[in-house]
Amino acid sequence: MTRKPGIRPWERLESETVYRCRVFSLRRDRSRSPRTGDDHDFFVLDACDWVNILPITDDDRVVLVRQYRHGVGDFTLEIPGGMVDPEDESPLHAARREMVEETGYDAVDVVPLGLIHPNPAIQGNRCHTFLARGATRVAQPSFDGTEEAEVELVHVDDLPRLVAEGTISHALVVVAFYWHELARRGGLGGGGGETRG
Repeated sequence: MTRKPGIRPWERLESETVYRCRVFSLRRDRSRSPRTGDDHDFFVLDACDWVNILPITDDDRVVLVRQYRHGVGDFTLEIPGGMVDPEDESPLHAARREMVEETGYDAVDVVPLGLIHPNPAIQGNRCHTFLARGATRVAQPSFDGTEEAEVELVHVDDLPRLVAEGTISHALVVVAFYWHELARRGGLGGGGGETRG
């Protein structure tokens, strides 16, 4: 990434993990300002990379998951997604695994849409977004014991309205729809990386 002249990175002086749980750890970095020379503490959430996947059927239905989210204490409408587990061969493999587990749908034609940093102010991980074309039902969803969810199909033309009215409010899901719209308009070259499932 290019920097403007005169802007320099901070120097990290020390780093320690202060908390660890299953989905992330909290790291304290002591860093020095390149402008003032002052030292400051910064707290960073360390997490593995994430994936999300936009499954679309041949009749232009998007396969969504309505599930309870403890952060907002309510149900949200999302595309399948989750963490890249250590046993996953690749982010693409993780995305397909999550799609089948959460929806029972799968697709052979899976392409990358894009890669983002979910919140670079406090996180260093990335979210890989994929598009699954020609998604079909191959199994029953297999939610784990902590998930309260159901599958819902929505026509792709209804997505802008659902975002605008706040029915779909998950930031990473909205970004996935943006990537998809760019691809539909011919503004994406595939997002790089692996192209087939």
